[in-house]
Amino acid sequence: MVDSDRSQSRRTYLKTLGAAGTVGMSGLAGCTLLGSGGDGDSSETITIAATVPETGQFSSLGAAVKQGYELGVARMDEQLDADVELIMQDDESDPEVVRQNLTQITSNNEVDMIWGSFSSLLVTAGSAYAESQGIPFIGAFFAYEAPHRNSGYEWTYSPFPKSRDVARSTRGLLELIPEAERPTNVGLWEPNSGWGEEQADYWEETLTDAGYDVVLRETFSLGNQDFATLISQSESANVEALLSTPTPPGGITAVNQMQANNWSPDVLKFVRAADPTAWWSALGDSGAYACMCPGWVPGLTGGGNQAMWSAYESEYGLDDGELIRTPVGGAYNVAQTSLQAIQGAESTDAGALQETLRSQDFETVIGTFGFEDNGLPAEGDLTAPTGQWWEGNQHTVYPDVDGRGAIDFQYPIPAWSER
Repeated sequence: MVDSDRSQSRRTYLKTLGAAGTVGMSGLAGCTLLGSGGDGDSSETITIAATVPETGQFSSLGAAVKQGYELGVARMDEQLDADVELIMQDDESDPEVVRQNLTQITSNNEVDMIWGSFSSLLVTAGSAYAESQGIPFIGAFFAYEAPHRNSGYEWTYSPFPKSRDVARSTRGLLELIPEAERPTNVGLWEPNSGWGEEQADYWEETLTDAGYDVVLRETFSLGNQDFATLISQSESANVEALLSTPTPPGGITAVNQMQANNWSPDVLKFVRAADPTAWWSALGDSGAYACMCPGWVPGLTGGGNQAMWSAYESEYGLDDGELIRTPVGGAYNVAQTSLQAIQGAESTDAGALQETLRSQDFETVIGTFGFEDNGLPAEGDLTAPTGQWWEGNQHTVYPDVDGRGAIDFQYPIPAWSER
């Protein structure tokens, strides 16, 4: 297991960026653990391909994913006696561009591993390519479980809370509220997507089993710009806890229309919609109280969190009161998983990495976990952290942790006239 909180001293790599879209680092001189033959000449290079959404609908998150990958590669470069090269390109938030970019990168390089982009749409596109090529693929920001179960994954591994983990986290969040004050009426706004249905199913099953009443479950189209009917239905059903997985633009539009219609639930959890800083930029204080499950949230401790905070502040800096953006932690966790897989396999051979990913436990900034053969994190290993927007930052409110950025869950959401 890697001592991931060990002090970090190599900061120069970000100052030696190569061609646009490519981060290349010179590794430490000396014997490589990857089979140099013990001649002391480190000639091995670990090559990782990745795409991130620097433009397009997910661009507000792409910069933070890129930062997390860059910090993670620096960590790998420090820990491995080998050169680590991350070839990273803009996928324009388009799954076809993901495939085109990965095809181009792997055609021109001997790629050992592929890292995912952001969102089920883009991550599954990268995963499908990796599966077709027999290249180990590690991707976060991808809660959808069905592809793992139905696509016969052999090379895809996702160190990230999945739909079932998000549902358990929601139950845990609600149970932070004293029982006498706890909401009982749950409303589900279900996007017409595979993940939307899967997440709504998990929420309904988990919360119903815990004694909550799902008083509303209505479907809407992704891209919908009119939530008035859903708001009216929710008010009529006396929805107290509203749960959904809209896109960021859809979630922002929905909150604006809740304010215009003078209605809000006591608890609002918009998974993925409330992930980007665009949420606060667009809504300001109107976006406060909203909860999300982005995989990593400021407030978590252990697993390399301290080292990541130190590295981030050294490389990018933080203003007074500013916290690290959530995608940074999720991306850094991908690099930590990769590092530990390579160290465990003592090789970049695809089969050896696959065996290690299937058999080893991993400790990262999001927790300690193993993988099932289909690439899902082993059931029950991960506690999906719930974040909440408060005073311009996302803070961990569940589980009960005490790291930098953790706060008490802010409940209930007051009426619009009382904010």
